[in-house]
Amino acid sequence: MKVEDFDFHLPEELIAQTPLEDRTSSRLMIVDRKTGEVDHSNFKHIVDELHGGDCLVLNDTRVMPARLMGVKEETGAHIELLLLKQGEEDIWETLAKPAKRVKVGTVISFGEGLLKATCIGELDHGGRLFKFSYDGIFYEILDKLGEMPLPPYIHEKLDDRERYQTVYSKEIGSAAAPTAGLHFTNEILEQIKQKGVEIVFITLHVGLGTFRPVSVDSIENHDMHSEFYSVSDVAAETINRTKANGGKVIAVGTTSTRTLETIAQKYDGEIRAEQGWTNIFIYPGFVYKAIDGLITNFHLPKSTLVMLVSALTSREIILNAYNKAVEEKYRFFSFGDAMFIRPIR
Repeated sequence: MKVEDFDFHLPEELIAQTPLEDRTSSRLMIVDRKTGEVDHSNFKHIVDELHGGDCLVLNDTRVMPARLMGVKEETGAHIELLLLKQGEEDIWETLAKPAKRVKVGTVISFGEGLLKATCIGELDHGGRLFKFSYDGIFYEILDKLGEMPLPPYIHEKLDDRERYQTVYSKEIGSAAAPTAGLHFTNEILEQIKQKGVEIVFITLHVGLGTFRPVSVDSIENHDMHSEFYSVSDVAAETINRTKANGGKVIAVGTTSTRTLETIAQKYDGEIRAEQGWTNIFIYPGFVYKAIDGLITNFHLPKSTLVMLVSALTSREIILNAYNKAVEEKYRFFSFGDAMFIRPIR
């Protein structure tokens, strides 16, 4: 399969720049997984699509204010760092901008010395390894000095940081939000529970590789980035029980999907409590073993995320739905509208 097979025309004005005032007021496109039939609705009606005995799986990762603006100690040049992945102790994998100004030994100061970082290694794609030094608690300092790492296609300033967090975010560690979850409020989650739907939380810390374009012609040659995941005993037991009882497992977002399928592929459809790193790449031809339905946003043309949702139905069904979304002027990407791929019942 070629990357070009997953292309579609997207007018730039359909890329949502700001979140809606009411999280649940976004539109909802419902796509039948089997037939491809498309219905237009509002996200509030997602409650009507879920049935007692189903299980809704949410990613409770929390986005770090991972963008840091600092200066090189020796020259005063401005450097931007984006924290991606924590290694041992205070060592972080980062993206540096401009990378060419950052060599091994470069010291960058943030907040007039409140936080300092020394480059200890160079990685691919502008990546740098930094060791941080500070007094106090790292995440408290980061909260004070860091900015939200909004995706590159969002140009508007975000007034309220919490609008790039899900209402149930808990485990800090992501460089980007699991955006399908941004539509939910505590009230709508309560309505879903009242219907007899089980709600479980898993964790996958989203890396910036989510936004990295596929740079090869044949998608089979694409290397996925690795992301850390964790699934608890309670979550695993609930999901397995749902499947055993004939209920449907609905993943909220591609991150929840990738976590569950990583485990299910190892254990022949069973979900087990574990944590680890996944670089699973899901594209048409992949056989899903964990999830039955998916709530997701509208993704970038030619992206791995469009390939993932295509694998749950078909490329033709998804591209048809996306073309309809463009015609109907749905809002795209992180702050955009939602799609529900309805399970086969």
